[in-house]
Amino acid sequence: MPAAIALTVILALLAVFQLALVLGAPLGRFAWGGTHQVLPPRLRVGSAASIVIYAVIAVLALDRVGAIDLVPDVVSTVGMWVVVAYFVLGIPLNAMSRSRPERVTMTPVVAVLAVLSLIVALS
Repeated sequence: MPAAIALTVILALLAVFQLALVLGAPLGRFAWGGTHQVLPPRLRVGSAASIVIYAVIAVLALDRVGAIDLVPDVVSTVGMWVVVAYFVLGIPLNAMSRSRPERVTMTPVVAVLAVLSLIVALS
């Protein structure tokens, strides 16, 4: 359960960050390749979609460890393995970013999310 809670807290913080990007905060150097200080509309839509994805991942993680019971067990079990793959794939993608702030900040964050999601998936 601690891994699922830690995963959820980090995702909530990332959701706040993505919301700031949606609202026009000049933090674009940390996301989406870092080419924009303020995100253009299409990337703001992507940030809004990220918030929804983070919420789904949090539900899957909390359901998987039994903190909530919203989806069938097979959905949370398979879903968490998809989440593990998603975050593992995100590590090299963030590491290859042209933006140094994104590489330095988001690569370790995604690595931590990958480890936490693996722990949850194995629970």
